[in-house]
Amino acid sequence: MIGFLVSIILLFILLGLVGLSTYVGWQLTHPKRKIVDDTPENYNLHRKDVTFPSRTDGVMLDGWYLESPNPITVPKTTTIIMSHGYAGTRLEKGLPALSLAQALVNAGYHVLMFDFRNSGRSEGNTTTIGFLEKEDILGAIDWVQTNTYNQTEIVLLGFSMGGTSSILAAAETKTVSGVITDSAFSQLIPYLKENLPVWSKLPRYPFTPLILFILPKLIGVNPHAVDALAAVDKIVPRPILFIHSKDDQAIPYINSAEMYKRHPGVFELWITEKAGHVGSFHLESDAYIKRVLNFIAKC
Repeated sequence: MIGFLVSIILLFILLGLVGLSTYVGWQLTHPKRKIVDDTPENYNLHRKDVTFPSRTDGVMLDGWYLESPNPITVPKTTTIIMSHGYAGTRLEKGLPALSLAQALVNAGYHVLMFDFRNSGRSEGNTTTIGFLEKEDILGAIDWVQTNTYNQTEIVLLGFSMGGTSSILAAAETKTVSGVITDSAFSQLIPYLKENLPVWSKLPRYPFTPLILFILPKLIGVNPHAVDALAAVDKIVPRPILFIHSKDDQAIPYINSAEMYKRHPGVFELWITEKAGHVGSFHLESDAYIKRVLNFIAKC
């Protein structure tokens, strides 16, 4: 009788652990949307409202096209596609992204800012932490090519998840001239194994293994495919600039360092200090802008 009761108790504990893991995993892939509550006009930028489909499943994405009034045209104009981080919007308020976009437009570059699926004003109901966000960026590339008559170079600029997704997208198309990432992770599964408690707010054991086992089956994605460390090999000889703070507590800077080390002769790495996650621009705006503009000019 005692053995039976122990078995029942253990079963209830197991069901509770699985239930909590499933709930938290679902919440992580269905984060509450943030609103887009700022506008380019507040930064003296003229916007064109745009919508376009993600490349594979047709989810409609919403964004702004910011055309420079004095574009650099040697040999072509250049358009920067900016991609935000997990559970954010095109505004990437930690920077803020519109402030960086203002510097890019004033320097003669066009900018496309948009919300990933399940974010801001875009359609979709699931965030896949890079797996389908890569397709969103490819959809943005398609929009730029279609609406600028192929007379522009394309550089991807992504923050956190957006940086990883930008690498994955650039690996699949030769139309991207270069990539800039800020605080990106290199491989989703190894990153989550080490850092999921930062996001789940649950103890590593037993919850991290349970969430990683349940979640891919629950939402139908392959997290092993979110592998920017392997993808950078397909981008060479095109350049990548990795930006990361040594004091990033959400995504350790070693993620960017590992990707940089794959091709140090082609890639660039800028490690800052004392900044939080995606905090280098806020801390060192002038140096950040200078570094980014110099890189884009070389692309």
